[in-house]
Amino acid sequence: MKCPHCGNELKEGYLICEKCGEEIQIVPDFEPEIENSITETLSTLAALQEGEDTQAKSREDEETGKNDLQEPAVTAEDGRKIWVAVSLIVILIVALISYGAYAYHVRTIDYRISKAREYAANGSYAEAIDCLEKAYEDYPDVAQILFLEADYYYLQQDNVLAVQVLYRIIERGDFSHEDLEEAYNKIITIYANQGLYGQINELLRNCPEIEIVNMFQSYLALEPEFSYVEGSYAEVIPLKLSSNTAGTIYYTMDGTKPTKNSLIYTAPIFLESGEYTISAFFINDYGIESEIVSKTYIINLSVPSAPEIALYSGEYTEPMMIAVEEIEGCKVYYTTDESDPTVDSVPYTGPIPMPLGKTLFKFVNISDEGVSSEITTRTYVLTLRGAIPTSQAVSNLVTRLVETGYLEDAEGHNKRQSGTLSYRFSSVLRTNDGTDYYTINEYYDDGTGVQSRTDKVFLVNIYTGEAAQLGYDDDGRFMAVII
Repeated sequence: MKCPHCGNELKEGYLICEKCGEEIQIVPDFEPEIENSITETLSTLAALQEGEDTQAKSREDEETGKNDLQEPAVTAEDGRKIWVAVSLIVILIVALISYGAYAYHVRTIDYRISKAREYAANGSYAEAIDCLEKAYEDYPDVAQILFLEADYYYLQQDNVLAVQVLYRIIERGDFSHEDLEEAYNKIITIYANQGLYGQINELLRNCPEIEIVNMFQSYLALEPEFSYVEGSYAEVIPLKLSSNTAGTIYYTMDGTKPTKNSLIYTAPIFLESGEYTISAFFINDYGIESEIVSKTYIINLSVPSAPEIALYSGEYTEPMMIAVEEIEGCKVYYTTDESDPTVDSVPYTGPIPMPLGKTLFKFVNISDEGVSSEITTRTYVLTLRGAIPTSQAVSNLVTRLVETGYLEDAEGHNKRQSGTLSYRFSSVLRTNDGTDYYTINEYYDDGTGVQSRTDKVFLVNIYTGEAAQLGYDDDGRFMAVII
């Protein structure tokens, strides 16, 4: 095709002459059926007109010789000429109307999209995209044009241009919510297929549509949320960190920048007396990291004093009771396995009989606000001279229980229960009359091998082996009830 202005040969698809810069006006082609119909009609009328003119000329020549002096009159042939002229005008008007209708049709959105699909079906994606771009200039509010164009870029594996076209839908801001949702979905699908999760995170963080953000929540990596606002507190606070989706929270407690080697949040962080700067960030399952967020907490609490135990560490040759002085607003907890006591340890409820052998006690006061005191430790070594072995004391008890009919045999059978009873040494106890006893607890086995402690506590004199049952006098003090 040549430029009508300068005659320069134009490259295929160019609408502006590279030589003179003139814009080339392309007149849409007629549909073949319409063009052929008009051509045939005009050809028929032209032939008809030519035949009529020839016959009229012959008759005119004959009559001219007969009556040269007669005045000319309107003949039938003249009427036919008028009819032919009117017909030509009508056909021309019909052709113009058809052309106008066709020109309108080829500019409609349905025709252009259909034409683009036709190009694409033949593999001519460049022509299809060019067709859609021209359509978008006339119909900028039709999102379907951009979606189709992005699909054609995507089919050509040109993900960059596909995303750019979809961004035009997002950036305009006047398309429907459904169109925006589809645009975000297509962009995220393209990014996800390429593993570009960082771009997805950035896209969603800039999205003003909360519903759309929630749809793709799993791709986001938002900063961890803190269950307490930063500030000063007069109590221990169990600080909780939470994230918007599945992943891992890393944190530090001294204000330093957390990394993947920092503490991993798994449970509430208990902040006691002091000042803390908690810094944390979140990594989702796609490896996207959030920004670091830091909050400072000042906990102003009075730390309770350490427990006071009157009985000092040392070696003892007679049973002693270990008593702790309790203070208001605190509870005492203790351990005997060398671990530090916490609220999950054994609570102190009263004087503790000193165990045989060597035992390390650790005591702590924990206030109602959850503040722990310093730990008090005591080590006791109890050795009883002349005492019978604890195993003999248990055997003496079982023998006596069989003699009294409480047990049927030494294996612990009895008439009251289908299971068996057994006995185990517990501690050494001095009763209110100053007599020393072994305390022996009773356990019940229902036949499954699981033993549960009963409420009965027996005593055996550590020197004589005499069996008794633990009782209390009117003042609530320990006493032995001989069996």
